[in-house]
Amino acid sequence: MLKTLLRQVGSFRTAALLTPVFTGLEVVMGVLIPYVTSWIIDRGISTGNLRNVCLYGGLMLVLAAFSLLFGILSGRCSAKAATGFAFNLRDAMYRNIQTFSFANIDKFSTSGLITRMTTDVSNLQNAFQMLMRVSVRAPFNMILSVLMCVFINFKMSLIFLVALVILGVALYMIISRTMKLFTQVFLRYDDLNGAVQENIAAIRVVKAFVREDFENTKFRHAAEALYKLFVKTETLQAINHPIMMMVVYGCIMALSWFGAHFIVGGELTTGQLTSLFTYVMTILSSLMMLSMIFVQLTMSAASGKRVAEVIDERASITSPVNALHIVKDGSIDFENVSFSYNLNHEVSPNSSSANGEVFPVHEYAIKNVSLHINSGETIGIIGGTGCGKSTLATLISRLYDATEGYVCVGGVDVRRYDLDTLRNDVSMVLQNNVLFSGSILENLRWGKEDATLEECQEACRMACADEFIEQMPEKYETRIEQNGANVSGGQKQRLCIARALLKRPKVLILDDSTSACDTATDARIRESFTKAIPGTTKIIIAQRVLSMEHTDRIIVMDQGRVVGFDTHENLLKTNDIYQEIYRLQTQDTGDFDEPNNSPF
Repeated sequence: MLKTLLRQVGSFRTAALLTPVFTGLEVVMGVLIPYVTSWIIDRGISTGNLRNVCLYGGLMLVLAAFSLLFGILSGRCSAKAATGFAFNLRDAMYRNIQTFSFANIDKFSTSGLITRMTTDVSNLQNAFQMLMRVSVRAPFNMILSVLMCVFINFKMSLIFLVALVILGVALYMIISRTMKLFTQVFLRYDDLNGAVQENIAAIRVVKAFVREDFENTKFRHAAEALYKLFVKTETLQAINHPIMMMVVYGCIMALSWFGAHFIVGGELTTGQLTSLFTYVMTILSSLMMLSMIFVQLTMSAASGKRVAEVIDERASITSPVNALHIVKDGSIDFENVSFSYNLNHEVSPNSSSANGEVFPVHEYAIKNVSLHINSGETIGIIGGTGCGKSTLATLISRLYDATEGYVCVGGVDVRRYDLDTLRNDVSMVLQNNVLFSGSILENLRWGKEDATLEECQEACRMACADEFIEQMPEKYETRIEQNGANVSGGQKQRLCIARALLKRPKVLILDDSTSACDTATDARIRESFTKAIPGTTKIIIAQRVLSMEHTDRIIVMDQGRVVGFDTHENLLKTNDIYQEIYRLQTQDTGDFDEPNNSPF
């Protein structure tokens, strides 16, 4: 973890190294001032020597000026290094997240990633700045002060050693308890951020179902859990202060008592006793600062582990060495493909693949699928909810890798292609249609960065999106709000389809991407595909038979298996499941996923 985090200091290493140097010089100047003060008292004020008062007073001013200068330089360097460290951490995490496959993303919750990018990085920034300054200042200050006390009077310095032992034991007991609590605190932060993010993202649904009170209660529970943990942690930390005050006052009383006797006995001067009082406060305040460092490090250790997990996470899907950069055509082959979201299977004796390999049925989303799709064909995929339709499609563009078997595009295993090449030639419109803040034109150019206005217009005509864009006052410059909040579901779907078409892909996958469009618009989109992109292989995943009855062939899926692959007419004659779907949609309720009517 430490190596991962320290690598992110990067170009700010010089500032990070200069900070403790300037801090150490600042401490040296500060520690010498009380000793010079004793000279002013003993050699100037006590003897009535004004010249010595002025001389040593001037020396104090010089020391104070240098201390101020070194403090300013130290503060500037630490601020630059700490903020640069935080910048590099966020940048490293964000860059690495962009390389993640869907499998990697599944390991981290969205709210957890947000907490790591914000709260956890802020904790590390504060800890790093404290390490550079306070962790140098506190022990250096304490050591030099103790040495000065020993130099002034060894017997009196024993008081400080006793105080150090008492305070050290107390701080250890407090810190050891708070370390465990901070790990739990950040898990509660994830829950809190998750509640906020989910509520804001789904605010329209919340209001439509009048669930504000429920959401308030859910948020309050998350906030209260965080509150209780913080109160417990802060209560333990608060014990630091009274313990320190007890030790400080005990030291002052001991110094006053023994100091008076030593002055009477001639072993100590008034000026030296005054400087000892200053040093005792310096030593004990340094101990308090050290306790703060340990608390901050305890907090940041949990944060550092969480941040390092994201930075060290290696993408499970990457481009191979000597990757292919040309996809010959849009033909697709599945060869004995099985897929599981959980790779840690427990073997079940009741299930086996066609070639004798044993695997647990309940763990696999896709099971022993073998298919061949010709380039340029239009293929429909239909089946009940959760039968594996979308999962099958994600394997084609290698958003996930097959657990068993292999998937080919253009006659080549998808794992041999460069990822950018494959995903540009296999364009997929996902179920969850996402638009980004910006103009319609900017959103369309996600499909092709240098697309001209004419190319965007042509793609929108194929997706039947031009009809509503032209009615908008600013047309293609119309601003899309966050997540497409100012357009309807059907309009959002058509914009996402147009964006995918701009890639001019060899394979186009539409994952239930016209579900929010009316039947007439759906039909026009399919008709435009037939005319405009006849050479592109089109995979249409849908719940409606009407969306795919004119496709070349239809894949019927049930519980992760392909139970039918033929034309609409032949499936109506030979496939019981497809017959039932067709009957329910054309004669009865029209929804084959209803619990009482579903054949699955």
